[in-house]
Amino acid sequence: MPEIIPITVYRFDELSEKAKDKARCWYRETGFDYDWFDCTYEDFQRVCEILGVDLRTRAVPLYGGRTRQEPVIYFTGFWSQGDGACFEGSYGYVTGAHRRIREYAPQDPDLHRIADTLRDVQRRYFYQLRADARHSGRYYHEYCMTISVERDHAARSDVGDKAEEMIVEALRDLARWLYRSLRSEYDYLTSDEAVEQAIAANDYLFCESGRRFRGC
Repeated sequence: MPEIIPITVYRFDELSEKAKDKARCWYRETGFDYDWFDCTYEDFQRVCEILGVDLRTRAVPLYGGRTRQEPVIYFTGFWSQGDGACFEGSYGYVTGAHRRIREYAPQDPDLHRIADTLRDVQRRYFYQLRADARHSGRYYHEYCMTISVERDHAARSDVGDKAEEMIVEALRDLARWLYRSLRSEYDYLTSDEAVEQAIAANDYLFCESGRRFRGC
């Protein structure tokens, strides 16, 4: 014979401190089953556009047999050796990039430095240098990018080792910047404040111990 068993459930702010800790842990372990990094990717794409980096794209299948294009970006994180971010794309000089990046991100000296480095090395080669970056290997960090540098008019002169090194390092710095941005976003989303806001917004219910109540 069916029985009715009453159970008391709680909203987050009604839990004890110990139960709140358990509820936060539950959300951090299970609450990121969505592309939380989309905004960071969009910001990175805009930065790349300004600097002259044309990100390679790939087709991603959608429901109904359709596809959409997304940038070829990889990352792992955030506290293990070998964690990092990398991307695939081509680079070419864009006039005024060092000014436009300051307008877009006035408080970001790392991006300013990258733009200045690219401008300075391009100036010495009459703005004819191009680079191609591709991922290689099993890991995802800046040193997993194979970067080749060449000059548009190769008949004039080869690219000097120093110039090649500067462009390669600037693109690796861009991958490092992306990784820091992703880590900053993740740290914010997993902070107590953000987790509690997400729990409240979704109106989750909990048992007294802080375990998520899922109903029958």
